Amino acid sequence: MLTTRNKVLSVVCSAALFTGILAGCSSSKESSSSGSDSKETTLTLLMDNQSPAAMEGYKAVSAEFEKKYHIKTEIETRPGGSEGDNLVKTRLATGDMTDLMAYNSGSLLQALNPEKNFVDLTNESYMDNILDTFKTAVTVNKKVYGIPVGGFNAGGWLYNKKVYQELGLSVPKTWDELMANNEKIKAAGKTAVIGTYKDTWTSQVIMLADNYNVLAKDPTFPDDFTANKAKMATTPAALRSFEKLAEVYKKGYMNKDFNSTGYDAGLKMLVDGTGVQYPMISFALANIATLYPDQINNIGFFPQPGDSADKNGVTAWAPGAIYINKASKHVSEAKKWAEFFVTPEAVKLFLTKSAPTGPSAIKNAQLPDNVYTAVKDMLPYFNEGKTAPALEFLSPLKGPNLPQITSQVGGGMVSAKEGAKSYDQDVEKQAKQLGLKGW
Repeated sequence: MLTTRNKVLSVVCSAALFTGILAGCSSSKESSSSGSDSKETTLTLLMDNQSPAAMEGYKAVSAEFEKKYHIKTEIETRPGGSEGDNLVKTRLATGDMTDLMAYNSGSLLQALNPEKNFVDLTNESYMDNILDTFKTAVTVNKKVYGIPVGGFNAGGWLYNKKVYQELGLSVPKTWDELMANNEKIKAAGKTAVIGTYKDTWTSQVIMLADNYNVLAKDPTFPDDFTANKAKMATTPAALRSFEKLAEVYKKGYMNKDFNSTGYDAGLKMLVDGTGVQYPMISFALANIATLYPDQINNIGFFPQPGDSADKNGVTAWAPGAIYINKASKHVSEAKKWAEFFVTPEAVKLFLTKSAPTGPSAIKNAQLPDNVYTAVKDMLPYFNEGKTAPALEFLSPLKGPNLPQITSQVGGGMVSAKEGAKSYDQDVEKQAKQLGLKGW
């Protein structure tokens, strides 16, 4: 797993090669006029431990980069969720960060003080080939700090197509239709909604993936929320997102052991069909493909439904990004690594190991014909413009305690209204730390 953001729309890029870069590199280790055999530079890259497919993609690109430039890459992993966020902040604060870091775009980036911690990539030549909709998600004070990893992701529901077919279910276009499907699944003796609250970040998805529906009812909510003119607890459309989360628990649609079940176990339940639907962001498809390659095309996707079938659309996440540590001793080599990562050659390599889980962040990029079935399910929404960004790309506010709050709401410990109020308090602290107007 993780800035006023805009709309939405995997990694490919410019054909800009590196003419003269090797010779002009400022690193004394990389080259010397005497041509001496200096020690090979090693770059370090930190990524989360949630995606084995991405790990293989980084390894493949790094191996090719080493062949071309004699620069090694060592990959380190960190936990996902809030534990990982805190570790990243600690390593940045103590000067112990790697040369390169894979991390969220959007509001979580802004919380890391990118101007202080990361290298400004605004004027790099390859930036012309990266979509503005992505660049907005890694821009702070008009400076671009990241390059895209993978494509846009969609938040919604992954589901087992075989079980849907066996039970005669249709993809729901409204929340009421989804609840009716849940009843039928429950009656068939299966888990209707997979809960994996052991990994608390997964508890957020129902609430976050509802943003398309929030905006359909209240288009100005993100700006009003940022300006302290609207609250989650007192805005009906936003409160509804918490209510949906609470309703799933109240009606007994989750597995009874949801508090002790983790993300990996949830994916297995979905693939096995013991659990039929999993509220999730589409990056999980890469994990399913790695762990259960023969089952990946049995998994479908539908957006989180709202209250009206004619306003059905997808909440989308901009891709995560690679950032360069400003305090790195190897900034020039790291910039070279970043430039290579977004070339067509590197992108193709990455996608052989980590197939796209949504549309590309690179101009004129074509997804391969053999994309996952679930990606094919979501593409019409992108092609027809029926998408909206997740709130974290429209507002710099994303309170750090949201996973704990949604775990409480989704686990029946507090009401939807109480959870929304707690989140408003969480966000208030963050807004004051960020120095936002109106707070």
